[in-house]
Amino acid sequence: MSKHWVGLVKFGHLWFQIHIKIEWQYDGPGSLREACKRPEPLWIVFDVSGTINLSSFVNVSSHTTVDGRGQKVKITGKGLRLKECENVIICNLEFEGGVGPDADAIQIKPKSHNIWIDRCSLKNYYDGLIDITRESTDITVSRCHFMNHNKTILIGADTSHVTDRCIRVTIHHCFFDGTRQRHPRVRFAKVHLFNNYTRHWAIYAVGAGVESQIHSQCNIYEAGEKKTVFKYITEKAADKEKPGAGFVRSEGDLLLNGAKSCLSQGGERYVFSPIQHYSEWTVESPTDILKNYLKHSTGWQNLPLPLDRPATTA
Repeated sequence: MSKHWVGLVKFGHLWFQIHIKIEWQYDGPGSLREACKRPEPLWIVFDVSGTINLSSFVNVSSHTTVDGRGQKVKITGKGLRLKECENVIICNLEFEGGVGPDADAIQIKPKSHNIWIDRCSLKNYYDGLIDITRESTDITVSRCHFMNHNKTILIGADTSHVTDRCIRVTIHHCFFDGTRQRHPRVRFAKVHLFNNYTRHWAIYAVGAGVESQIHSQCNIYEAGEKKTVFKYITEKAADKEKPGAGFVRSEGDLLLNGAKSCLSQGGERYVFSPIQHYSEWTVESPTDILKNYLKHSTGWQNLPLPLDRPATTA
């Protein structure tokens, strides 16, 4: 299902489908919250379109797919928390209007792995849109649309969490649409960015913090008033004596409207090569064709559920 840093389980006879009637109650049977905490593998789909207003995070269990195809479902108030789980897909949902401290649209921590976030529209949360921290790894974010937000994606918690050196993330075919910063902002992790379109940031495009390794490949960076694409952020890891920033390799990136890479000379030799971690991936040239595709085909889409769905359970 994904050839990047995620080894997701495939739908099969062990999966059951549960229908969520989101016009019902916030909690209890038939609710998103109740379905996401079930221990058995589930493919969660929705009977109707609508908005789910959360007053606290919904914790998502392992081996769960939350699939918004076939309806238009918006999550607001709080978001989804992927805590110590594996093999999770979040697909074709809208996230908007998160409130309160630590309100992220999708929060992945601690020690979660094999996660795929695909075709989601995310905007205007109090804290981050996606946080990937505390030893959560092997995560792909694809075809998402980010807008109207400040701190967009954080990878790596802080300088004290040196165990975040294990984190590996792929972000591809996403549209960062005027979001201010953190596309993403990285500490310690290895991050592969390819075929994304980032435009009109307000501070910087990509932040390379302590010991981060960022491979930026065939992305489109279109500047507004601020021109810096890669910002090096000097920090001191808790187990090191001297501070330092991260490392960036830019390969085939397209810089528009005066965007400046501001690359640190020689730093690219310290960045991993994706071929060391997965055998193949398809990269497109950063052209107007790709730019227009990402503007119109990322985020929530009016897509039907697939016909080959698993059996239904209550």
